[in-house]
Amino acid sequence: MISTDSMGEGNPLAHSETQLRLLIDGVVDCAIYMIDPHGRIVTWNAGAVRIKGYEAGEIIGEHFSCFYTPEDQADGAPAANLANARETGRVEVEGWRVRKDGTQFWAHIIIDRITTADGQLLGFAKVTRDVTTQRDARKELDEAREALFFAQKMDALGKLTGGVAHDFNNLLMAIQGTLDLMELRSPDDERMGALLRIARASVDRGAGLTRRMLGFARRQSLRPEAVDPAMLVHGLLGLMSATAGPEVEVATQVAPDVPPIFADPHELELALLNLVINARDALPEGGHIVVGVESAEGSQGDQRDKAGWYVCLSVTDDGTGMDEATRSRAMDPFFTTKETGKGIGLGLSTVHGLAVQSGGWVVLKSEPGQGTRVELWLPGLAAEAGIAEVGYSSVGAPGFRPLRVLFVDDDPLVHQTVAALLENLGHTVLSAQRGQQALDLLEGGAACDVLLSDFAMPGMTGRDLAHAARALRPNLPVIIATGYAELDPAELPGVLRLSKPFDRDALTVALRTVAASVTS
Repeated sequence: MISTDSMGEGNPLAHSETQLRLLIDGVVDCAIYMIDPHGRIVTWNAGAVRIKGYEAGEIIGEHFSCFYTPEDQADGAPAANLANARETGRVEVEGWRVRKDGTQFWAHIIIDRITTADGQLLGFAKVTRDVTTQRDARKELDEAREALFFAQKMDALGKLTGGVAHDFNNLLMAIQGTLDLMELRSPDDERMGALLRIARASVDRGAGLTRRMLGFARRQSLRPEAVDPAMLVHGLLGLMSATAGPEVEVATQVAPDVPPIFADPHELELALLNLVINARDALPEGGHIVVGVESAEGSQGDQRDKAGWYVCLSVTDDGTGMDEATRSRAMDPFFTTKETGKGIGLGLSTVHGLAVQSGGWVVLKSEPGQGTRVELWLPGLAAEAGIAEVGYSSVGAPGFRPLRVLFVDDDPLVHQTVAALLENLGHTVLSAQRGQQALDLLEGGAACDVLLSDFAMPGMTGRDLAHAARALRPNLPVIIATGYAELDPAELPGVLRLSKPFDRDALTVALRTVAASVTS
C-alpha cells in the first residue's frame, strides 16, 4: 500500500492519498494491487484477499506469476504480459487463474504501466475480476444460440429435403408407371425386357434415396409394428457379418429381458445395416464391431423424459474414430468423409430422422483412435401403445370387377401416367387435379366406387379431401398415395395408404382390397 508517513496530516496531498488508499482497500469485488518492475507484489487489497485467498502478509513480496496455471507459466505468459504492458502501457486479457487453495477461476485482468513524470518505470497497477459466472452465462447463451441456429438450420434443410423428395417421388412415379405400360406393350421382347429391368432398378435406387431424404426430413412413411429388438438383431447377424466382410468380426451383445419396441422393422434393419457399414469403413485394416441391445427406464437423464422403458440399439467399433470437428457434423445431411462415389452423407442423418420420427434419439460417441459408438434409443412398446398403421393387403377374390375410380393428383405427369395404368387395368377414371374439383364432382352426383388421391396437394391435402368426401359419401373407400408420414392412421380409420412410387402390382393390390367393400 502507498505510504503517507512522510507527509503531514494536514497536507492535502496526504489526505487525498489516504482517501484513495481507503477506497482501494474497501473494494471487495476486484483484486487491486501494485507490482514492481520485476513482477513482485507490493500492495494487496480486500478484494484480492476475497478473490485469491491470500492474506497480505502471505503474498506481498511474492512474484505475481504464482496466480497463473502451470501451463501458462511454462508458456511464459506472466513475463509476456509484463513486457506488453511495459511497451504499450496497458494489457487487458482473460484466462484461468489459480487461488491459494488450488482452485481455478476465469479472470478478467488489466495491467497498467505506472511511470514517473520523466518516464521512469515505477511498476504496474493490476486489476483482476472473477468473471467465472459471467463466462458460464455467456457460454450457456452461446450454446443456446448455437442450438437454436442448428434447430433452425435442420428445420430448413428438412423442409427443403422433404420438398425435393416429394417432387422426386412424383418423377419416379411417372417413370415407374410408364415402364409398366411399356412392359405391357412389349411382353415378349427380350432386349426391351432387359432395358426395362435396368430402368426399374434405377427407379428402385431413386426410391431408396427418396426414402432416406424423407427419413432425414422426418416425413418418411413408416409402417410401425411391435418388434422384438433382440430377435431382430440376432436375425440380422449373418447379413451384418457378410456386409462387414471377412476382415471384420461382428458380434452381438444382447441384454436379457429387453422390452419390445414399436417401430418399422424394415427401416430399423436398414438403419442398423447402415451403421454397420459406417463402422466397417472406419476399420480399413479390419477390427471388431459389436451390435448391442439394452434397455433403461425413463426419467434417468439424457432425453429419457417420459415414463416407461427405452431400448438402446448400439453399434460400436474399434476403428479410427472421429475428431471433434467431424463428430459435430456427422449427422448433418450430405456430410461425408468417404471418397466420392462411396457415400452420399445421408446415413447418420437418416438414422437420426428415423429415431426422432419414432419417438427416440441418437447418441454419437467417438474419439480419434478410440473407435465410435452410435446409440439408437427408441421407446418401449408401452410408451407408444395404441398407435397402429393401416396398410393394404390382397383381400378379396383374385379377380374383381372394374371400378369407377375418382383419381386426384396435381402433378400432370403423375396424373397422366396413373390414369393410363388404371384404364389399362380396365377401370373407369374420373380425373381431378385439385381437391375442390373432386368434391365438386361428388356433389354433382358423379358415380364412383373409390377415391384415389395424392396426399400433398396445394389448397386441400389428401387428408382434408378424404374427410370432406366421407362427409358427402360415408361409405366411399379412400386410398391415399403418399411418401410422407403426415397421414395418421388414427385420423382416418379404414383409409389405405399406397406408398409412392408404386407400380402396377401395388396399385392392383390396393384396388382389390377395397373392391370387396364396393357395392354396385
